Amino acid sequence: MSKPGLLPDWQIATAFVRFILAILFVMAGWWKVFVLTPMAHAEQFFIGWFADSWIPDALLWSLGLGIPFVELAAGITLLLGWRLRETLATLAVLLIITTYGHALKEALFNIDGHTFTRSALIIFLLVSPSGADRWTLDRHLARRLQNNE
Repeated sequence: MSKPGLLPDWQIATAFVRFILAILFVMAGWWKVFVLTPMAHAEQFFIGWFADSWIPDALLWSLGLGIPFVELAAGITLLLGWRLRETLATLAVLLIITTYGHALKEALFNIDGHTFTRSALIIFLLVSPSGADRWTLDRHLARRLQNNE
């Protein structure tokens, strides 16, 4: 519990978690887009792993090429605090796809790695009180709109 005049605990906690998640996704997306390249990402982690699965090649290519950009863009929007609910929902879907892919490849996939941690942080932000993180672009835009009315 915070003392009067200090930042409320939820503001600190939600901002901290949002920044941590943003860093994780920006760095992963950056590496996949600019270091590994989306083509290599698709070939190595999608076509190479799942060519013999039930998943059509077109879907594998689409996911393999698209996920790096989704991670990078979602990380940036998290960092800015823009469209937070939509961004978190997008990342939740991404983690469901990732978890399914890992489990398809290895039935006893250890979810304790990056997938579980990121999922827990996303859930924390989704159940946080609305507007708890006041250092967001969403909050700034809402205030600006309210002042213009």
